[in-house]
Amino acid sequence: MRKQNGFTLIELVVVIIILGILAVTAAPKFINLQSDAKKSTLEGLKGALQGANSLVFSKAALSGEERKGSATAESSKLGSVDIGTATNAATNYGYLQSTAGELSNAIDIIISNKESDTADWYIAEGADGAKAAQLYQAGSARFGNTTTTTNRCYITYTPASSLTSKPSYVVTSDDC
Repeated sequence: MRKQNGFTLIELVVVIIILGILAVTAAPKFINLQSDAKKSTLEGLKGALQGANSLVFSKAALSGEERKGSATAESSKLGSVDIGTATNAATNYGYLQSTAGELSNAIDIIISNKESDTADWYIAEGADGAKAAQLYQAGSARFGNTTTTTNRCYITYTPASSLTSKPSYVVTSDDC
C-alpha cells in the first residue's frame, strides 16, 4: 500500500469548523474596542479633572482663596489662583469652575462650547461656572443628549457649591 500525503477532506472540514467557532466567539471582543476606548478616554479625563482640581485647591488653600464663593456672587468674592499659565484659574470655593475656558486653562486641552469649533472636547456648560457641565469627546454624541436614554457618553462635572462640599465627577458611558 502506498502511504498517503496531505490531509483528508474530513480533517480539512473539521479545521474549518473549529476556526469558524473561534471567529464567532472572538469577534465580539474585537468589535467592541472603540466603545472601550471611548469609556477609557472618559475615565482618563475624569482623572485629569480630579488631579487638576486637587492642585488648584491646594494652591487656593495656601493663598486663602478656598473660602471665596460662588460664580453667581460678586466678582470681588470669586477666587483666583495662579496655576503657572498666562491666565489665573477662577475658582469656586477653591475648585475649578465648570466653564470651557477654566477647564482648558487648567488641564491644557482644547475644550469648546461651540460644536462648530474644531476641538478635542466639547462642553455643555451650565448657567454659570458654579453649575454642572457635561463634557463630550469629539466624535461622540453631545449637546442635548444628557436627558435621553440613548447617545449617553459624557462626563458630568459639578463644581463645589459650598465650603463643605467637593466637586463631583460622574462618567456616563452607557452608549459609548
